[in-house]
Amino acid sequence: MKHHLVLMSKAPRMGRVKTRLAKVIGFVRAWNFHRRNLFQTAHRLNRPGWTCSISVSPDSSRFQPRQWPKYWSLIAQGSGDLGARMLKPLHDLPHGPVVIIGSDIPNIQPSTIQAAFTALNNHDFVFGPAPDGGFWLVGARRLPKVVDPFQNVRWSTEHALKDTLANLPKGAKVAFVKEMKDVDEASDLKVFF
Repeated sequence: MKHHLVLMSKAPRMGRVKTRLAKVIGFVRAWNFHRRNLFQTAHRLNRPGWTCSISVSPDSSRFQPRQWPKYWSLIAQGSGDLGARMLKPLHDLPHGPVVIIGSDIPNIQPSTIQAAFTALNNHDFVFGPAPDGGFWLVGARRLPKVVDPFQNVRWSTEHALKDTLANLPKGAKVAFVKEMKDVDEASDLKVFF
């Protein structure tokens, strides 16, 4: 049974990535951060223990492989809100557990991804909580088509993780990996650099 790691990312195009960050540090620096972190994360997490896919937006950018890290397959995010786009690989990838992360977590290590997959040996879901009330990682053994843990989640708020947990099937076993911070705002950069 294969393990699947999915990295969610917008195409590294200036002016279209890290827009909240760009308002403070400028579009060029925000683009540089996004692109550098995307490639460094992909390189660091490319391991034989799991298949590696980048869930790309816009969908058409998967036909432009030079802008993406090598050795990772490219899959379309599809349409809808963040929840709908995260649900897609949980339903569409071949059999096996799936772990999804964003492309804006500078210090993510393979050991943390391995811990998430290990947790899925005995749990239905795994989350990596963020200090702002959201989550930077979500994983599932495999979801039946009827389960949508991301329905009516208040994204980009302190309620995102709580809302998602409330949507899980009754009796679902949930594990957590360590809390980590992603980079959304200029103040978040101070934590890492």
